[in-house]
Amino acid sequence: MLTAPLRRRHLLLCPAALALGPAGAQQKRSMKDPLRVGVDPALLESGLAIALQKAFLGDTGVVFRYVPGPSLTTLEALERGELDVALTNAPEAEARLEKQGLVHDRRAVAAGAYVIVGPAPTPKSFDPAGIARMSDAAEALAKLREAALGVPGSVQFLTPGDGSGAHAAEMALWRAARVAPAAPWYVQAPAATLLQQARQQGAYALVERAVWALQGGKPLTILVEGDAALAAPVHAMRSFRVNHPAGKMFVAWIAGPRGRQVVAALRHYRPPA
Repeated sequence: MLTAPLRRRHLLLCPAALALGPAGAQQKRSMKDPLRVGVDPALLESGLAIALQKAFLGDTGVVFRYVPGPSLTTLEALERGELDVALTNAPEAEARLEKQGLVHDRRAVAAGAYVIVGPAPTPKSFDPAGIARMSDAAEALAKLREAALGVPGSVQFLTPGDGSGAHAAEMALWRAARVAPAAPWYVQAPAATLLQQARQQGAYALVERAVWALQGGKPLTILVEGDAALAAPVHAMRSFRVNHPAGKMFVAWIAGPRGRQVVAALRHYRPPA
């Protein structure tokens, strides 16, 4: 006997539905059984996920529902079959699951970038950590930590600490810098208000460029950018434990010509190479 999730998927593939054609069948069924797409909140905040959702619905009529959650949490849910598809920006974790065969059909969707922001330098002085215009992000973080220890209270770095794509990228940079960040200069802040707190406190942070463009501003500025280590690739992939009939269609669309067209129209993203 089929379990409830498998029975649901089976009914979606019945001959009567398929007679409507692939897009028509999914459009009809998606009203009752929308595709569950896990997404890192930053991709919603930046506008990328919303733009893709609107265009996909307009092209296919297929309804899907975003389930926001930090990338690492989202990937765990995808592995367990609690989501049909994931849209995340944590390439190391994605690649591990793909190698283990726990996710499949992983496709590049967009290329974004992270930036390190902090107090804006003045004509007479550098920022407190002295990292403005550095080209190596890991070296910049190592220098930031030295400044924080050298003059206690002069430097503060805020981290979401939540397993998001930005947090995963930040931790990779700390590892590259051979630094174990710690209080009191390293402080966790809710991702939803991290930039607001950083601006209020004159703190440093690593954030998505697209999110900074929407939420950033004085007294902070971008201090470090352009390092290849600050790349923020976005991928879509499907769970291997469940097989929603619209999943393959969604991944093919989002990574195909129309998805690339949507991404190309966004200011702080570009289609994958």
